[in-house]
Parts: sequence; structure tokens; C-alpha cells
Amino acid sequence: MKIAMIGAGYVGLVTGACLADFGHNVRVVDKDPRKVEALRAGRIPIYEPGLAELVAKNAAEERLSFDTSLAWAVAGAQAVFIAVGTPSRRGDGHADLSYVFQAAQDVAKELTSYAVIVLKSTVPVGTGDEVERIIRAARPDLHFSVVSNPEFLREGAAIDDFKRPDRIVVGTDDDQAREVMAEVYRPLSLNQPPLMYTDRRSSELTKYAANAFLATKITFINEIADLCEAAGADVQDVARGIGLDRRIGPKFLHAGPGFGGSCFPKDVNALIKTAHDHGATLAIAEAVSAVNDRRKRAVARKVIRACGGDVRGKTIALLGLTFKPNTDDMREAPSIAIVQALQDAGAWVRAYDPAGMEQAQAVLREVEYCSGAYAAAEGVDAVVIVTEWDMFRALDLDRLRAAMRSPIMVDLRNVYPRGEAEARGFLYVGIGRGMPPRKSILADLDPALEQA
Repeated sequence: MKIAMIGAGYVGLVTGACLADFGHNVRVVDKDPRKVEALRAGRIPIYEPGLAELVAKNAAEERLSFDTSLAWAVAGAQAVFIAVGTPSRRGDGHADLSYVFQAAQDVAKELTSYAVIVLKSTVPVGTGDEVERIIRAARPDLHFSVVSNPEFLREGAAIDDFKRPDRIVVGTDDDQAREVMAEVYRPLSLNQPPLMYTDRRSSELTKYAANAFLATKITFINEIADLCEAAGADVQDVARGIGLDRRIGPKFLHAGPGFGGSCFPKDVNALIKTAHDHGATLAIAEAVSAVNDRRKRAVARKVIRACGGDVRGKTIALLGLTFKPNTDDMREAPSIAIVQALQDAGAWVRAYDPAGMEQAQAVLREVEYCSGAYAAAEGVDAVVIVTEWDMFRALDLDRLRAAMRSPIMVDLRNVYPRGEAEARGFLYVGIGRGMPPRKSILADLDPALEQA
């Protein structure tokens, strides 16, 4: 099957490479000639485990190719995927759809026969209607269909998510379009993926609703973590206790410094704006966005308190900068707010990340970037674990402590048990791991016990 992919960004590249690996003939088009040249040479502009190998394999077998010519890409294509960016629009937080609409106009000029226009980009409800209007106005003679097919890819696990999906949502009421989309995903039939057909607007809204719900779970457990610290409970035990309830589930119940990345912050805000445009109120989503923004600065204050309340003139090492492991994505990463708050308080920041330092240098200034975790810890007053990369899960704590000037560890991902860190001489501060003195707890129950 011939497929055109408009956009060689994260979604377009992963989707195109995976579809080519299924056996389809995929042509990826991008307006950036430097990106196209790099992809032809086997240089991948993003970090995603396994993606470079997948692209190289399918390019060598001539199922995956790259160009700047849209006419070349759509010639004979049965499905044309639009996978361009939809960043937050300045001023109101709504998704910027200019790239989507421009792609629709360009496709209308180049199509010569029936094709399904597949909206893979994350777009607000009703975008498919506008794309259809744009193409129909430009080419009233053209036979085509517009379908919504949102992506549900996790950065760091995108290839596995695409090949073993929880669900594939296709928004269309057109029988011919359904047949084409069924053929696109037919290679997945051995895995029996749940292919769900719905109307276009419901499909568009499903993507935003899913991300907003997951963001809500993260924000909820982060607030419970704050309560655990105040009340003397352990958030990891609480999360496991509620996560074992099958109605809740264990995923996205890991307390930390707040969510970031290219999807959750942007999509929650776009959903809120969409609700306002339609006269609806999403109070929970609004609270999630506000609480998450505050949390990133709050964890920086936690670091400062761990250092005695003043970090002026002190050096702090951050281990991990990207918003999650197995990606180089720095968009809305909690580390950005943490670094800025520490610098505002007078601290000097050193940092190490296995994949994200090149991207970090574009957004984090006056940071000393180091060659490894132990190099970053050399002579510092505190180490902060910001991103739970695998290589940070089993550090030689004796070596780490020996390198530091002051043995303070702030573990924003609860990677280490408190007892293990304290046994190695660290002052350990985690997330949601409160331990008030036993007498204080007894006194709350009965003041007479204070003397016991």
C-alpha cells in the first residue's frame, strides 16, 4: 500500500517507519531540506530507542524514503497522513493549527485521485471539518475523505506502542475510508488490536481526554504525596494500595516533580481552551494545569530546604534533565523550572543527562554540563535526581558521597529507599515520604501521651 506522511517530526517519523516495517511503501515529506538530507544519510533528529535502526532497515529495503516534494509523496498514495506540529498558540494556549491547514491546502493542490486524508496530528475537536472544508473549497472536483486517527505514543516506548497498541481509534463515517484504514492497519491483525471506529469529532476529542485524564492521575498522586509528607505516610505504599484496585490501576501513580513533555501540558491547555470555545467548563483540567505549574517551582524550594534553607554560593548537581527517561525531549521538562529557581536563589547548577544535554543547552543557560553522574557530583553541596534514567537507579552511593562536598540527596523520583541512602551517610529527601517523630503523632491523639 502506498502511504504519504507529511511531517518528519516525532509522530511522522515513528509512524512512517513502523508502517514501512509492516510492508507498506511510505514516502515521508518535510519542508526542511536539512532534515530530509539528514534522514537520507541515516541521521535521526530525535532520540527514540530503536528508531534509528528501524529507519535504516526500511530505507535500505526501499520501503521508506524522504523528500521535500509533496507532489512526489502523494502521487498514487491511498492514504495521506498529516503529522505536522500543533504547538500551543501564544496568548491563549490553544493548539496552533496553521501547519495543519497549510498541509491541507498543499494536499488539495497535488492530489489527482481518491485518497484518505488522515489527521495524525493532535488537533482540537472540529479540525477535521475545517480540513475537509479547505480541501473541498480548493478542489470541488476531488473525491477524498478526511479521517481522524490520533496517536497514542509514549516517548521512549513509541515503537512498541505502535506495534502493540492498546487501541486504534479511527474517526469516520465513510465506508470507503474505513476500508482504506483497515488495510493500513491490517498487518496488526495477528495481535488483534482493538480497532475502534467512531465519528470524527469523538475521535479528535478522545486524544485530548486521554492525555488530560493521565495528567490528572499524575497531579492527584503528587498532591497525595504532599499530604503524605505532612501526615507521616509513604506515598509509594499509598499508590500501590490504590493502584491494586483494578478500577484505578497502577500506571501514572508515581509521585514526582510534575508532568512535562510535548503532550500533556499542551494538550491539557488546548482542551481547556476548546471547552471555553464551546461554552463548557473543565474545572478539573484547569486545576490540573495550575497545580502542575506550581509544583515545578515547589520542588525547587524542597531542594533549597534540604540544603538548610539557603543555597546562595552553593553548587547543586542535577541528574537527569529530560521530562522522562529514554528521550531527549526538554519541552516543559520540570528541570527547567528547577534550574531557574535554584539560579534565582543564588546556586550554581551542574547537570548530566544521558541524551538531553544538547537540547537542554538551548533552554538552560549558565549550567555546567558534565560527562557523567559522578563528574556532576564532584564537590557539590547536593545531588538532585530529576529524571529516573536506568543508569541512575544503581549508582555507587559510596563513590557518589565521596565525590560530594556535602552528602545531601534529593530524590524527586523516589529511586532509592531512604534506609539505603541514609546507611551510606546521606541526608535523604524523597517525595511523599514523611516521617514525623512518633511522640508528635501520639500527642495528636492524646496530649497526655507526650510524657510517655
